[in-house]
Amino acid sequence: MSNKIIKDAIALTVITLVAGVSLGGVYEITKEPIARQEALAKEKAYQDVFEEASEFQSVTITPELEKDLREQLDSQGCRAQTVEEIMEAKDEEGNLLGYAFTIVSGEGYGGDIRFSMGIQSDGTVNGLSILSISETAGLGMNANTPEFKEQFKNKNTAKFVYTKNGASGEGEIDALSGATVTTNAMTNGANAGLVAFQIMEGGEQ
Repeated sequence: MSNKIIKDAIALTVITLVAGVSLGGVYEITKEPIARQEALAKEKAYQDVFEEASEFQSVTITPELEKDLREQLDSQGCRAQTVEEIMEAKDEEGNLLGYAFTIVSGEGYGGDIRFSMGIQSDGTVNGLSILSISETAGLGMNANTPEFKEQFKNKNTAKFVYTKNGASGEGEIDALSGATVTTNAMTNGANAGLVAFQIMEGGEQ
């Protein structure tokens, strides 16, 4: 083996090691600020979907609760949805007003859609606030418009369904034009929130 090959191999190894260390350093530097920004975004989203709440208290998702959620979500056709976080929404006196959920819907055309959803204690949906979405501009991205999201607001239903023929029932949502996949992802995500709410209230759908 020539000296040139050995030198080239050593140089490549050094470059790889330096690059790896540099990337690791960048990750460590940016990890905390990114986590802080994500936490702030969630906090704002919870306030958006539960304006009446004075505070939010995290609910511990125990292995038992996680199992119950998964089983109920699967049985209700929400196999691609996950309830990532559950918060109790409380007033100034500490009274429970309802729940705010962070939901991940894995059926988006462009990948996961993550959003918060607020549900009052009587089952009325306060609304949705999208945390991350990567759908097609002008089509699926319209899921993040007030016109689409407000269709879920102030609805009290056991399940949401979407239609292309004009929503008329309490649980019906107008599908996004040219974006049925995104509409389905959002609708199933909202239904995942309803399933989680029923579990928190001690019942099953």
